[in-house]
Amino acid sequence: MSTPATPGRLPDKAADTTAEQPWPLRLLSMKIGDYVDRMSPVWVEGQLVQVNRRPGSPTVFLTLRDTDAEISMSVTTHVNTLNAMGPAVQPGARVVMQAKPTFWAKQGTLQLDARQIRAVGIGELLARVERLKHLLRSEGVFDASRKRPIPFVPNRIGLICGRNSAAERDVVENVRRRWPKAVFEIRQVAVQGVSTVEEVTGALGELDADPAIDVIVIARGGGSFEDLLPFSNETLVRAVSTARTPVVSAIGHDVDSPLLDFVADVRASTPTDAAKLIVPDLGEQLALVARLRDTGARALTRRIAHERQRIDLLRSRPVLAHPQTMVASRREEVQRLQERARVRLAHRLERSHDGITHLQGQLRALSPQQTLERGYAVVRQVDGTVVTDVAEVSTDDLLRVTVARGDFAVRPVASS
Repeated sequence: MSTPATPGRLPDKAADTTAEQPWPLRLLSMKIGDYVDRMSPVWVEGQLVQVNRRPGSPTVFLTLRDTDAEISMSVTTHVNTLNAMGPAVQPGARVVMQAKPTFWAKQGTLQLDARQIRAVGIGELLARVERLKHLLRSEGVFDASRKRPIPFVPNRIGLICGRNSAAERDVVENVRRRWPKAVFEIRQVAVQGVSTVEEVTGALGELDADPAIDVIVIARGGGSFEDLLPFSNETLVRAVSTARTPVVSAIGHDVDSPLLDFVADVRASTPTDAAKLIVPDLGEQLALVARLRDTGARALTRRIAHERQRIDLLRSRPVLAHPQTMVASRREEVQRLQERARVRLAHRLERSHDGITHLQGQLRALSPQQTLERGYAVVRQVDGTVVTDVAEVSTDDLLRVTVARGDFAVRPVASS
């Protein structure tokens, strides 16, 4: 626990200060200096952006800037330490240095005191880029399935390029030569130096957020490996991979291959080549339309001629040359069929008539009337019951007798 401050005594810790018992600025500065002095020397990497040698002074003043962000810090070192680097000690060089943080209480500034400075060689930079390439490839950032197609004719083209650069002129002039009505939305940014990544990424995000932009071109002319190194930066590469709008990489020349080429949806070998990839050539398209129209006209003419020949061939046949011939032949055939049908119907009617006559004879032979005509009679009771046994009647019963032609009533008498 901290000891509470007593009247006339300053608090020992910053947490114990109050409005009534504040620290003097000199005490805060002294405590910051004590804290910084306890820090160990550290190896740090960055880019030299300023080298200030003062004649006759053994001390050289440098400015070290972060390679990806707008962060810089002042550095002092002995002139011999700097001279040991040889010609590599130029503004823009990437270095690693062993430095001790120091705090200048009078100005309240923090700076570094460099003990050793080493240039980062191209071999090391290439190895870092290669390691980053393998990492991004393993994550699928470069997969072909992530690539988006470029519209056949973009409504508006976003262009990210250097200020008043040849790359801008190459892209704009060649695009408008191919498609005169092309519309550009241009963002001029730094394409070399420590602010490149931040400015290019910011311009990409701004253009990508505009729904009117159909394609974005990131263009820069050729340069050394170190000049093109920002276009292999992980922050920029991941920003391109997440962009909604298709991105065309047009960095350097054919031999240059920054990581931006691998993540972009389309890779152009040069800014001029980018113009050929993002818009069609109007002259070529008009010539293509003319060829297609000519081909279509010839095909239509051939088809009409072919159909006319078919019509002429059909008209030359006898059936069409003399249509009455077809009608006459069909009339004769219909007459033959009618005659055949009449004969068959007459035969069938004759056979049916014979069958009916035969059935009539059979029916007549089996008819009860025929039996009656042979002298037989039918005897019935009054209720109509046919009498088949003499026991069924008695004396004085009234019976009805039916003969071939009529009927009459009788009464039975006793039998002998």
